[in-house]
Amino acid sequence: MNFEVIIGLEVHCELTTQSKMFSASPVTFGQAPNTKVNEVDLGMTGTMPVLNKTGVEYAVRVCHALNMEIDELLRFDRKNYYYSDLPKGFQITQDRFPIGRNGTMEIEVDGKKKTIEIERLHMEEDTAKQLHFDDHTLIDYNRSGIPLIEIVTKPNIRSGKEAAAYLEKLRSIFLYTKVSDAKMEEGSMRCDVNVSIRPFGSDKFGTRTEIKNLNSISNVQKAIEFEVSRQEKILLQGGKVLQETRRYDEGLKETVLMRSKGDAVDYKYYPEPNILPIRLDHQWVLDIKEALPEMPEERIKRYVEKYQLPKNDAKILVATKEISDYYDEAIRYTKEYKLVCNWLLGETMAYLNKSNTTIEAIKMIPKCLAEMVNCVVDETISSKQAKKVFDLMMETGKDPETIIEENHMKQISSVDEIRKIVCDVLDKNPQSIEDYKNGKDRAVGFLVGQIMKVTGGQANPGITNKVLIEELKSR
Repeated sequence: MNFEVIIGLEVHCELTTQSKMFSASPVTFGQAPNTKVNEVDLGMTGTMPVLNKTGVEYAVRVCHALNMEIDELLRFDRKNYYYSDLPKGFQITQDRFPIGRNGTMEIEVDGKKKTIEIERLHMEEDTAKQLHFDDHTLIDYNRSGIPLIEIVTKPNIRSGKEAAAYLEKLRSIFLYTKVSDAKMEEGSMRCDVNVSIRPFGSDKFGTRTEIKNLNSISNVQKAIEFEVSRQEKILLQGGKVLQETRRYDEGLKETVLMRSKGDAVDYKYYPEPNILPIRLDHQWVLDIKEALPEMPEERIKRYVEKYQLPKNDAKILVATKEISDYYDEAIRYTKEYKLVCNWLLGETMAYLNKSNTTIEAIKMIPKCLAEMVNCVVDETISSKQAKKVFDLMMETGKDPETIIEENHMKQISSVDEIRKIVCDVLDKNPQSIEDYKNGKDRAVGFLVGQIMKVTGGQANPGITNKVLIEELKSR
């Protein structure tokens, strides 16, 4: 029996506003526990929430990027439950009236395009962070109240690959719209996965399991693929899939049970009494859309159509916004679009990986990379010399012209000058001329080596070879 996989994703994203969603406490990461909180975050009696306008703006940015219908009447609700990480005993969220509905995102997997439908985007506040030990749990309230958006897809994702492609693109949207750093390893982007399977042709959903605590996009794909396989085995053996919450164990490379789930919890939502409905100014919403930066898909199109880059190269460039921004800055100073791309995706990426650093932290500025490429194209330096110039730019931050002058690397490209040097070398090596006339091609290599020795490697290789052959044939 063949099964159809049904997947829905729920993604939480922390917004990088300066202050929290309903209080003036700063949004931070990695600070000393319980040092970035105030009375509102701790749910003290008599405190009142005040809505963060920038948090709303960031949510609207993402709604626009996901082609969503935006509800311009903001309404908040209370989600009532008590956990130790929720000091008020309720969470301020949006239940029936999310700010965004009916979005779409186009992804590409194995060369095939697919539209992922997005059900809703709503705003809420984050909970505190729990630190579990063998015999006790500690709570850090610094995270309590940080602005969150939650984005829920419709169940039309059909594989782990599709889920990974969706998350990669969603993460790039967060980065390009500058609403979040979207670091899954730090919890600023979190994903819950709902997975079920059903026989092909059936219109009835199977029993779904929820997978939590996934800390990377690759683990999302691995968890889905294992869970699909697990559920298939159960059904093929005549068993029944149970409604459960599971987590992915990286060591075991499988999902393991956290807890069984019964019917949906009744959170007894009701309108938040301390935040009255707020009507957003229509022009303000439109202005946010107009101010959005160029999105990854638009950049890919520009790179391919305007700069003639291979599509795969363009995709790699835009995968990291900072790399793409660096490229855009560099090509302001050169027309050699493909060469700049090659240096970025080749030597520069290798340097970043080897040094375990980021493009923002390197000493070589985009203009210098472009100028070095220009030096190669106009034959001021050779491709071999360019690698040395590149290393020195990374090491010192100096511009290529200074490095070339300091290291006496400027190529000799004057035909007349090179011809004079070639003639001097030939005059001193008559045996090599005889060897060449006798068909010994290695004589050419020897003579080129002698010329490079005389010029300190600065003779233009192409011109040198051409002039050398001309002179050899004339003797």
